[in-house]
Amino acid sequence: MDLSFTPQDNAFREEVVDFIKNNLTDDLKQKMAENRNSYLPKEDHVRWQKALNDKGWLVPDWPTEYGGPGWTTTQKYIFDTEMANHNAPGVMPFGVRMCAPVIMKFGTEEQKKRFLPRMLSNEDWWCQGYSEPGSGSDLASLKMKAEDKGDHFLCNGSKIWTTLAQYADWIFCLVRTSNEGKKQEGISFLLIDMKSPGITVKPIQTLDLPAEGAQEINEVFFEDVVVPKENLVGEINKGWTCAKYLLEFERGNAYAGRLKRGAQKIRTIASAEIANGEPVINDPSFRAKLAKLEVAIQALEMTELRILSKLASGQNMGPESSLMKCRGTDLYQEVVELALEAVGTYGIPFIPLAHGQNDGVGPDYANGAAPRYFNARKVSIYGGSNEIQRNIMAKLILGL
Repeated sequence: MDLSFTPQDNAFREEVVDFIKNNLTDDLKQKMAENRNSYLPKEDHVRWQKALNDKGWLVPDWPTEYGGPGWTTTQKYIFDTEMANHNAPGVMPFGVRMCAPVIMKFGTEEQKKRFLPRMLSNEDWWCQGYSEPGSGSDLASLKMKAEDKGDHFLCNGSKIWTTLAQYADWIFCLVRTSNEGKKQEGISFLLIDMKSPGITVKPIQTLDLPAEGAQEINEVFFEDVVVPKENLVGEINKGWTCAKYLLEFERGNAYAGRLKRGAQKIRTIASAEIANGEPVINDPSFRAKLAKLEVAIQALEMTELRILSKLASGQNMGPESSLMKCRGTDLYQEVVELALEAVGTYGIPFIPLAHGQNDGVGPDYANGAAPRYFNARKVSIYGGSNEIQRNIMAKLILGL
């Protein structure tokens, strides 16, 4: 196991840093600093993603034949780490990182030619239609129905917690095409045009109180929506295979970079914020919490590097993806909770700040602490709840 970076790796790191410095404009930096849920208005994400695409860096995980850069596993890790270190906008994952691998593996040649280039060029934005009311962690219990009408499917039902559906051109959906046999066996994977008649998107208000038009999640309703047969990916009633394959790309991400930046910000806040006549960082109890958190983040970083070494040698990640998802999201919740503790009472009046109406209450670093804390309640649930992930680890690692 080799945890060190080569001179070539370090040269690549410098190239990534130079790209960020040249393309992360002051207005994007400001918006990311004020951001509370990892998402910006669509036009800002498109601007950033076009810069990445022009460089050839938008789709690190794609094979070169489809437009990927041909990076090593180590280069991908360095790229993700530096993007986190500099608080750069993320790439919207639903198209290029989630749906695209499914189309590459299970789609027809016509589907690949139709959808992949438009994902790469940012012409089409995607959202994910998995969860339904009553079908979250038990995803296979979904009820959205797709009736076979010969040359098309007729879809009725709803999807919930649909991130950025208000911006999406397309949605990839798990739908029920049969009620026979096991519930997993009657599911199909459909690509649905969001401009189709019968689709309604309604925003869901969240505790972080996003500004108008910037809501993160939605409910999507389908009423007699016609979907052409050519939009079926893979075999009918075999969509569960596609669903499981896609989830491999939703879990197992690198977390340490953004967690380290969060811990550093906590230390900065605690050094500036005064409580009981002295900086918060002087409180032994707070200092112990921060030190424990920093040690845990360092341990996670070493785990990521060990997994990186394993992947670089040609091995598969396996159940470690569940481990990374659990530990990374647990620690992120600890980071935002300790940040909220550090800002103290300035974390309370966040409602006007949430709508961009900075009324001068508290220092700039307090803006966003409470909304980020509330928004982070979701991270241990989406992508398969952490309880589900621990069951996977118990089965595949401990053999229970």
